[in-house]
Amino acid sequence: MSSNAPVEPRHTALDSLHRSLGATMTDFAGWDMPLRYGSERDEHLAVRTNAGLFDLSHMGEITVTGPQAATLLDFALVGNIGGVKPGRARYTMICRADGGILDDLIVYRLAETTYMVVANASNAQVVLDALVERSAGFDAEVRDDRDAYALLAVQGPESPGILKSLTDADLDGLKYYAGLPGTVAGVPALIARTGYTGEDGFELFVAPADAEKLWRALTDAGAPVGLVPCGLSCRDTLRLEAGMPLYGHELSTALTPFDAGLGRVVKFEKEGDFVGREALAEAAARAESQPPRVLVGLIAEGRRVPRAGYPVVADGEVVGEVTSGAPSPTLGKPIAMAYVDAAHSAPGTPGVGVDIRGSHEPYEVVALPFYKRQK
Repeated sequence: MSSNAPVEPRHTALDSLHRSLGATMTDFAGWDMPLRYGSERDEHLAVRTNAGLFDLSHMGEITVTGPQAATLLDFALVGNIGGVKPGRARYTMICRADGGILDDLIVYRLAETTYMVVANASNAQVVLDALVERSAGFDAEVRDDRDAYALLAVQGPESPGILKSLTDADLDGLKYYAGLPGTVAGVPALIARTGYTGEDGFELFVAPADAEKLWRALTDAGAPVGLVPCGLSCRDTLRLEAGMPLYGHELSTALTPFDAGLGRVVKFEKEGDFVGREALAEAAARAESQPPRVLVGLIAEGRRVPRAGYPVVADGEVVGEVTSGAPSPTLGKPIAMAYVDAAHSAPGTPGVGVDIRGSHEPYEVVALPFYKRQK
């Protein structure tokens, strides 16, 4: 029997806590997630100046383990995963045979033959299915661990101090894109120095049963230095200011990594074949001879906010398309990322605008990111 009943969204281990904090909830990739707790602008600025606490338990964790785990991942993904040292992480992508991007990923090497692949919530099942299919013939196991983890993130300049007060793990020795097992507020965790905000910060993978205890401990430890709970809305404006791509906006199956200006993640020098190698080699050569559209930043001269899909125009011609747009709390102006023709991609290119419902609003072309933290 087929049912037309709506599918109930999934809930994270922190669902009741979010509601008790008065969060505005929203359906995101099949999960009921906090959009904001109060003012998204205040949450955004707290991460830039102090610290913010996020529930990211909707992300998709997939464990790959076994003697040929590295060989499998080198075949399945475009990066050189076998070259990642235990305790380190790598940003990479999984592509189709035609080179189209299925998802962008972070892969953590937890041990010699154990990796954790973290996929975007909207693509977790697609990535899992692709890895299982690509694992045929390899002495490796692909395991769906989405229910095994809750994921909390502490982001912002005060985040190292907050976390140090709750753990004896060596945070000073923990580099960006590295992870180590430790205990935070008595809770066993994988502590990773990663994030999606443009700030220093940590992502904490824990058992769902421990998530609420950890959230409360982080909230208490962070209260004196201005930590606030943060929803997905400010996560989006933070990553936009930091020039970080979002799948479904800057990345899609219609684009190869070279079309997205991220060809650096494709490692042709690694041994053996990998899914998409031939198509990606052609895409790389094409990008050399015919530069694809370039991902640029746009800053509004007026107050109107550009949205994904709006045309970028110059001299009455459409020269690109907005992929993400929002008011920037840090800059105090609307900003956008857009793919534009190479001829109009240089910072300061005159005469570029965005067609906002028939009105051509002037925009300044700038290099990404809009915001870079002071080290």
